[in-house]
Amino acid sequence: MDEKTGELLLTATLAERVGRCVDLVSGMADSLLAAHWNAIDVDVLASGEDAMGRKLPSNAWMALRRLGWTVGPAEGIRVNDRIVRTAQETAGRTARSAKWRADLTAAVVATWPADPSKRTTAEWEAVRAAAPGGEYLPSSVIKGRTRQVAVFVREHGRLPVDVFEAEAAPRPARMLLLSACDGQQATIERHDDDPGRILLRLQLPTQSDPRSYKDWTWVSCPISLPPTIPASAVLHLPNLRIRRGRVRADLAYTHAVPKTARTGHTVALGVDWGLTTLLSAGAARLHEDGTITALGARGMFRAAGVLAKQHRLRRLGERLDAKADRYERLTGEAEQHPLNRKQAVLADEIQAVSDRRSNLNDALAWAGARWAVDQAVTAGASVIYLEDLRSMEARGMGRTMNTRLSQVVRGQITDRVRHLAAEAGIAVVTVPARNTSKHCPQCLTPLRHRKAPDRPTVPGWKWALWPRLQVARRPRYRGVETHRRTRPHPPGQDRDDPRQRHHGDSLRDRCARSRGSHLTDCRQDQPEGPVQDRTHPATHLTPRAQATQGTLPHQTPRSGGQASGGTRSHGPEAAAPRSQPAPGRDDDRPTHHRSPTTRNSTGRRLPPARPRHPSTVGNSPAGQ
Repeated sequence: MDEKTGELLLTATLAERVGRCVDLVSGMADSLLAAHWNAIDVDVLASGEDAMGRKLPSNAWMALRRLGWTVGPAEGIRVNDRIVRTAQETAGRTARSAKWRADLTAAVVATWPADPSKRTTAEWEAVRAAAPGGEYLPSSVIKGRTRQVAVFVREHGRLPVDVFEAEAAPRPARMLLLSACDGQQATIERHDDDPGRILLRLQLPTQSDPRSYKDWTWVSCPISLPPTIPASAVLHLPNLRIRRGRVRADLAYTHAVPKTARTGHTVALGVDWGLTTLLSAGAARLHEDGTITALGARGMFRAAGVLAKQHRLRRLGERLDAKADRYERLTGEAEQHPLNRKQAVLADEIQAVSDRRSNLNDALAWAGARWAVDQAVTAGASVIYLEDLRSMEARGMGRTMNTRLSQVVRGQITDRVRHLAAEAGIAVVTVPARNTSKHCPQCLTPLRHRKAPDRPTVPGWKWALWPRLQVARRPRYRGVETHRRTRPHPPGQDRDDPRQRHHGDSLRDRCARSRGSHLTDCRQDQPEGPVQDRTHPATHLTPRAQATQGTLPHQTPRSGGQASGGTRSHGPEAAAPRSQPAPGRDDDRPTHHRSPTTRNSTGRRLPPARPRHPSTVGNSPAGQ
């Protein structure tokens, strides 16, 4: 509502007036960045000290005024000093963030490799030593800066002096930072009776080029708070931005939360990533004697349906982009071309698909983060260990799989987990991804990842082979292993009969005893009774696709051979019959009697048959 005239403003009218103020602020911020986009000014601002050695204020607008970076509106435009503060705050934050990019670009230029597309080990060590925090810097960030410098080299035939020569002055975000203002420009207060409602008051221009202070009036904007904001939280002035013709307020608030502990954790939750099973989690307890035991069953956050919809939207967006590029080539620069109207409609459709993908990714990130934190709260964990895959480069797994992996919102989920865990007083530790899948999580045996169990020399990622224990299995849950055994059973023994298992043996004793046998597994069996602390998985989380040596057609096992878990069949013959499940194991259905599905199917079944040369299928001449 306009307090001067008492007129109720429509949503479009309010968005228009906020947009006018944002235009004024963006214009001043652009001119300020263009005037000081150089290495000397950015270094002085990032150093935190002025020319006299005094410490610069933390607020960006105050630091710029201390350094003498002044700015003003265009001639004839009248704005108050608080609007100038907002422009200086926007430009100062952008200039401060450029310091890290400048140091990284300088490190890449100083250690420029002989072949930019492939660094050697010595060149990687050199660039990490020169870059700020290079020891923990993801390789993808360094590669991105290297590609940027390589483009400059191709265009100019030389290396850039610094990032300010390689990049133009950035355009600040079209946003109104009210945090740089005081009560003379904007105020915020809660409703007296309803703490879920607040009133935001701010001055907005009535026209795009205000000539006097009379062209600025106070506008009252009631806002409804989401239920996630506590009633006792201290509210701060929000940031206003325009989103699809509506005004969005990014509201910050402060409230007390439990303090997280850096050390002394006894119960922890480990979270690992997947594709169809987006997140897998399992809790563990550290005892006084140094023994680590698993707590009950593991959990999985499966988002196959959401991810499938995400991939459909991605493919739709790619087709629309290709169509738009085709229209642009056909129309050229003609203003009266018949395809201009279709091109405009297509642009709106592309924007709508992009918005749907953004909303879906945001909802998926919040849902996954909430699930992980809830698992930690339920297990009584005080720390969450999360594999750091925010900058993973998907490669080597085929075009389709690489694209699907690169579209997963791992960075957003990690940020949401940190935010929600802080409210619960739970610490979050990111674990480097290197060598996290190198060893078996239960017996610490080094694994060899291969494309298929009957192709032990072809590198891959779907199958894990135990070189010494002669076991092959498909790691479904990655970091949280909950797998069934994949070994042949002696005649007359039921693989699902709990009476014919080795109870009471430790994991080390079982692995040691099994080294002398033909095949083995590296897990302990499920005991009967209530769920307690134990070092083995729950039985209801067992992989469905299982195949053991002797159950696959056209294969004759030989002494010392490897067991094939889920190996493709090479003929129409049915697999060997499987014993009936024991009582209480009805959910563990036989899988070898199912018809093979297609590769694009989402079901966890055996892959379809694929023709091969006879010499690569069997393990002996009899199997050919």
